[in-house]
Formats: sequence, C-alpha cells, structure tokens
Amino acid sequence: MKLMRNRGAAVVGAATAAIVMLSTATAHAAPADDHAATRAALKTFQSAAGPGAAVHAGDAAGSWTLSAGTGTINTSKPIQADEHFRIGSQTKTFTAATVLQLVDEGKVSLDAYIDTYLPGTVTGNGYDGTRITVRHLLQHTSGIARYEPLNSLLALAEPDGTFKTARLVKEGLKNAPVSAPGAGLTYSNTNYLILGMLIEKVTGLPVHQAVTQRIVEPLGLTHTVFPAPGERALPAPAVPGYHGVRIGTFYFWSAVISYDPSVFSAAGAMVSTLTDLSTFYGALTAGKVVSPASLAEMEKVRDVGGAGYGLGIQKVNLSCGGAAWGHNGAVPGYFTQTMVTKDGRHASVMTNAYLASNPGGGKLSALLDTALCEDRA
Repeated sequence: MKLMRNRGAAVVGAATAAIVMLSTATAHAAPADDHAATRAALKTFQSAAGPGAAVHAGDAAGSWTLSAGTGTINTSKPIQADEHFRIGSQTKTFTAATVLQLVDEGKVSLDAYIDTYLPGTVTGNGYDGTRITVRHLLQHTSGIARYEPLNSLLALAEPDGTFKTARLVKEGLKNAPVSAPGAGLTYSNTNYLILGMLIEKVTGLPVHQAVTQRIVEPLGLTHTVFPAPGERALPAPAVPGYHGVRIGTFYFWSAVISYDPSVFSAAGAMVSTLTDLSTFYGALTAGKVVSPASLAEMEKVRDVGGAGYGLGIQKVNLSCGGAAWGHNGAVPGYFTQTMVTKDGRHASVMTNAYLASNPGGGKLSALLDTALCEDRA
C-alpha cells in the first residue's frame, strides 16, 4: 500500500495464463461509441496491469462504467461496478475522516501529541510520542519509517491467524526514524495503524466498528465493508485478485493466497466497489462527512513529486485545469485509485492484480485524468 507519486508503485506475482479482451460492463455500461478516449486509456492501462481493469466515472448528471480484460482468468467476464474488491490504502481516507470527526467533536486535537491519547505507544528506537502529533500521523510527516505489514504474516500472527494492531505497531517502530517530526513526508502504514489505535481508545469501539458506524452506514455505502479480524472472505459479488507477471506479450496469473485483512487494519483492510468509492469521496469533498473546518485541514497538502498529500487524501492537478482529490491503494491482488472533483466529476479505477514491475502506474494516472477531463476537452 504505497502512495502513488505520479507514476505508481510495484509488487511481485506468478503463474497461469489469462484471457485479454476489451468489453463494456453490462450494468450502467457506456455505449460503444461514447468515451472513446477513456476507453483507449483503459485498454492501455489494462494491457500493462492485471487480467482485467475497469473504470467507473461520470459527473453530477450520471455515471458510466467501462471494463477491459476479464475479472476471472480463463473467462470473458467484464468487471462490474458493483463487484467487491480490496481497496488497500483507500482505507486511509476512511480512517482519516473518522479521526477528523473526533476532532469536530472535541475529542481529539490535530496538534496534540499522540502520547496524550496513547501514552507509551510511540517510544524507543529514536521515537518520542511527546513530539509526534496526530496531524503528523495523518499526513505521514511523523518521521516514522516505511513498514509493510505483510512482512509480519508469519512472525506476528495470533494462533487464529488474526493480528493485533499494537504488535504490528511495535514491529513497525523497529525501523529507525527517517526524519524529525514534521520535517519531511515518508509514507508509512505504521502511521495509520497508530491512528486505528487512537480511534479505538477514544471511541471505545474496535476500529472496524467505529468506521462502519461513523462513515459507512451514514453514507449508505451498502457494498463497503471494514472486515473484523477473522473475516477473510470477500462479499458477493466479488472480483478475484491475482498475483501476476508480464514479460513482453506473455502474462501469467495465480490466485492470491488468503490472508487475514487485520494485518492491514486501519491502514488498508477495507473492501468496497467502484460505485461506493465514488460516492464516499464525492460526499467527503462536498463537506458531508466532516465539518468545513476539518475538510480544509484535510486539504492542506504537502508536495509529493508534483502531487500533494493532505490528511489522508491526495491532490492531483488535472490536464484540463483544476484538481482532483482521492487516494490510491495496493494490496495483494488489487491496484486501485479513486479521484473526484469539487464539481461532481468522479473516476474510480481498479485492476485485479498488483504487478512486479507495475508498468501500469503511470498509465493509471493517465486513465484517471482522461476519465475526469474527456468531456471538458
């Protein structure tokens, strides 16, 4: 789960051939002669991505969906906009919005030190929770080093295969600080694992329940799930996720091995659909999730390679002018991103693999820009 800096990120995979074809999704599909530029950009992205890819886009007047490749290897099954998949680090925006709601309620202060709420949690190995604020954690400016929770699958799993967030945080803090708090931006899942602990401490609820009750249910996101520890299965209907590799025109896929999503928790455990993600980001940026003051804080960005990162949300400048807001996500089996504009345009993209060389990263940026800008040319 890595922040995409203009041209993306990457992972490894392996083994059986898939079919590549271009089609439109049957539900809310765009006519074949519509959105030609987005269709071409999607085909280009999918040719460098997983077995299949889809984009759900539109504006305040309506939405449409295009699909390329296949959602299930060795079939010709278009990906549908209402099919479930793991959203990876798009979870971080849900987590951030939950924290900002607590700020609105006066239960958390952005500039309070994390030790105020979780004394002794961030300490040792050069870390000091009396110097790292909630804002630092939200914006990845805490100085906490990068951490990949999947590296802890064997070492830190509980007997039932689930994971305790506090143990994951301790593991992440074994990596020495990369900068002083506030000095630079280093994207680290540990920041959001700590924020999950903060949410639990302040609300008295497990983080999956807190996010569900505060964000998912009020917005009517009926196809969005923050799974509890132990809930490994995707709700139906679902897009299978694959490991994969592409070598020239050859490509090989194998199903992702099951893992417990609690290994990612508040940093990347959630499941959703293209339609629900568009709804969530649209509601957030329209001021329907947090107060105007908190939304303004979320949108104060630090530059990241030409883009900007705020408090759990990313800003990207569009070729047609203006900016889009959202987040990307990558976990085994999936690479996703959703971006929306303040005038109601939206585009949510997913592919059902996360590749070793990931040449699709820059092509994903181009696809999102095209989908958001095509009708404004």
